[in-house]
Amino acid sequence: ERFCAVERSCPGNANSRHQAGAAAKTAIDEATQSIARSLNVQPAEIIYTSGASEANNFALKSIARLERHHGKHIISTPLEHSSVSGTLTALQEQGYEIDLVDIKQDGTVDLAHLRELLRPDTILVAVTAVDSELGVVQPVTEIAALLKDYPHCHLHVDATQAVGKLPLPSFEGIDTLSLTAHKFYGLNGIGVLVKRRGLALEPLIHGGESTTIYRSGTPTVALACSLALALDKAMTELPERVERVRSLNARLRTELANYPKVRINSPEAAVPQILNLSVKDVKGTVFQRELDAHGVCVSVKSACSSDGLPSRAVFAVSRDRKNALSSWRISLSHLTTQEEVDGFLRAFDACYTRLTQLREKRKDRAMKREMEPYQLIERSIIKKYRKELWTPFI
Repeated sequence: ERFCAVERSCPGNANSRHQAGAAAKTAIDEATQSIARSLNVQPAEIIYTSGASEANNFALKSIARLERHHGKHIISTPLEHSSVSGTLTALQEQGYEIDLVDIKQDGTVDLAHLRELLRPDTILVAVTAVDSELGVVQPVTEIAALLKDYPHCHLHVDATQAVGKLPLPSFEGIDTLSLTAHKFYGLNGIGVLVKRRGLALEPLIHGGESTTIYRSGTPTVALACSLALALDKAMTELPERVERVRSLNARLRTELANYPKVRINSPEAAVPQILNLSVKDVKGTVFQRELDAHGVCVSVKSACSSDGLPSRAVFAVSRDRKNALSSWRISLSHLTTQEEVDGFLRAFDACYTRLTQLREKRKDRAMKREMEPYQLIERSIIKKYRKELWTPFI
């Protein structure tokens, strides 16, 4: 509704000097101020993007280029979204050295190992505030504190899965932070990169100032206004939303514990909106398709990642490749109803029963095939023995 209202009332280019342009500029300036208040940052630190993937690419590539004369060492985690890990791979191909910090059993960054990895030529640490597959909350404040002794090392935080799910960490010690509107019920196609004031990055798009010198072009005023409203509602209603989702998460954990082949991968301290699990010996993609046929949508890894490979996040925590291949995640929200949870549990029970029984039948058939050569040998020996036993009496 907000998007449509602004599209109708502010059709002008916010960069133009005429009345329509002035009205659009006023609207986007108000949106920017609202976003800054919600995030507790300054309006000048807001850069609009098409989403978090663009924001992550922009931040990592720009910082790497900015600090290339001081070093080319970058540290990240195996829990990152593909827009971070893919960017780091691209930088590695350009000569940057990438180290991944160890993950503890609870899914959090091993701060002692991070301290060991830090070097005078470390220019960037990239970490997700909440990983998208397990929902683990990372100690961002403690990570920022470790970097204070490294003046050329910047901290980028991917807050995509954190906004609207938990109170955001203080921006102190963070250089860049990414988020996207659709993760807190805004519209697709709009995100934000928060850039610490005073940090000079190379522009992503050249050609004019627009709302910022870092990304030229005509701003989409209605998308910015819709993001501002969605963010304000997400932060204002956060306690009530989280409490509702926590009760749904607890119910699912209790019900799923009744299935002996189910393994819950998300730790208890994870955000309640994400619940990752595995069903032993059933690939996550197989269970996903089966649930989809019952009208239930779940995700295997992050939506932007490649198929056919085990979840890096689940493997980092469980150290079990088969378990990582079997993993998938349920996404919950304050809009999820008890009736929808009931429907999921019925569908899960049907899929679990069918797929695990099918797996057992396949194991039985495979075992029979493996035993066939031995059974043939056994029959041959018995036949030979019987012949030798009765021959003297013929």
